[in-house]
Amino acid sequence: MSKKIDFMDEIVNEKGMSRRDALKFMGISPIAAGVLASAGSSTGTKAEASSAEGKIVIVGGGAGGIMAMARLHAALSHPDITLIAPNEKHLYQPGQVFMAAGEYTFEDIVKDNKEFIPDDVNWIKDEVKTFDPDNNKVITRAGKEVSYDYLVVATGLQYHYEWIEGLTKDMIGKNGISSVYLNDPEAGTADGGSITWDWFNELKEAAKNGKPKVICTQPATPIKCGGAPQKILYLSDDYLKRDGLTAEFTFATNGSKLFGAVPAVDKELKEVVQPRYGNITNKFKHNLIAIDADKKIATFEYKYEVKGEYDEDLEEYDMIKKVDRVEMPYDFIHIVPPMAGVDAVANSKLAWQKGTGKGWLEVDQYTLQHRRYKNVFGIGDICGVPKGKTGGSARHHGPIMVANLLAVMEGKEPKEKFDGYTVCPLKTQYGKIILAEFNYKGAAPSFPLAVEQPRWMWWAFDLYMLKPMYWYLMMRGLM
Repeated sequence: MSKKIDFMDEIVNEKGMSRRDALKFMGISPIAAGVLASAGSSTGTKAEASSAEGKIVIVGGGAGGIMAMARLHAALSHPDITLIAPNEKHLYQPGQVFMAAGEYTFEDIVKDNKEFIPDDVNWIKDEVKTFDPDNNKVITRAGKEVSYDYLVVATGLQYHYEWIEGLTKDMIGKNGISSVYLNDPEAGTADGGSITWDWFNELKEAAKNGKPKVICTQPATPIKCGGAPQKILYLSDDYLKRDGLTAEFTFATNGSKLFGAVPAVDKELKEVVQPRYGNITNKFKHNLIAIDADKKIATFEYKYEVKGEYDEDLEEYDMIKKVDRVEMPYDFIHIVPPMAGVDAVANSKLAWQKGTGKGWLEVDQYTLQHRRYKNVFGIGDICGVPKGKTGGSARHHGPIMVANLLAVMEGKEPKEKFDGYTVCPLKTQYGKIILAEFNYKGAAPSFPLAVEQPRWMWWAFDLYMLKPMYWYLMMRGLM
């Protein structure tokens, strides 16, 4: 019996999964992706496309920018699209975690961006330094002014390793320090994946001679793929476990829960996944603020509250906020850097000017249209919305954003609504993933399966199917 049939049987046998859903699931395969890709890069014929006209400028050549470009190019009869993006290489960034686990190499996650950009798209290989939405133009770092009728902001976010006192990017990969996030899309490099794979193996060697102290961190800022810090935690622990080795793991997160977005997933992680390892200590509300690489000491800011005096009128205790600096020694540490919107957006009128969204693109959380500049839309990580800094979110942004932009181009009101869809394939061990899908309202599984259950089929889907889907469907506007 073929592996595909075995895979189908596992899916069908899962509680609540119909054969129809299983067939739907199996239809999204590398073979299906190739067939669909060969059919062309359009979701419809030009005869079905909108006749609306206007100069569209897309800023950013990552997942969001390329998906937006592909969809708009297919949706317009006479597209006038300029893409401003410096990166000639395109990284499949979710693959960096599989690189860290030894399942992918760099060659598995990189392609030339020109594969996805049609010849009639004006590609300016530069980045925007200044946004001037009052005058409908942007200025590149080379000084070129580019005007637009409609603007799509897809700049992504940036990492701030330097916000951690004592840390610089060139320290990653030395003295037991790793970070799977380390990459340079413009240069087309993803060193974090290979560095973290080396870190896995250095940790294994150390565990053969003792019980090393390992810290995995998660910062106070929004981050790209909120589950990634725990993916490294569990995969590195399981990598040791497979050889009968162990270490003392600490998960230090600024959050107060393991997975606050979906309570059932949080419960599974606390009561099933972590007890399976038996060597993980959680340090909640701990934010990494400094590191001494020579002494191998990490310093965290720990915020908490204590009871003060009892208020007779209110019949409750006053709560006093406390902040402590906590030092933790380590042998190995995996750091997730603080993240923020790129400077060009954060320093412009396009950004939220105050509140928790300050520095991120100020778009309506449903329409993805800018709240003040109606000819501006956002897609991907840069959007200042409550959920959605994942590739899966950007994929769901795409059709919503494009439909609403087309409506504005045609003189109509945008009506399509983004529901906040986000997906986190949370790797709990080699061969098992919790596919945590959720939106603004809570859990939102695509299949009638318990969202919190770790499953081998989600591992197979993520490892073998999602990457070809990304290259041949998502990046071509077909999905």
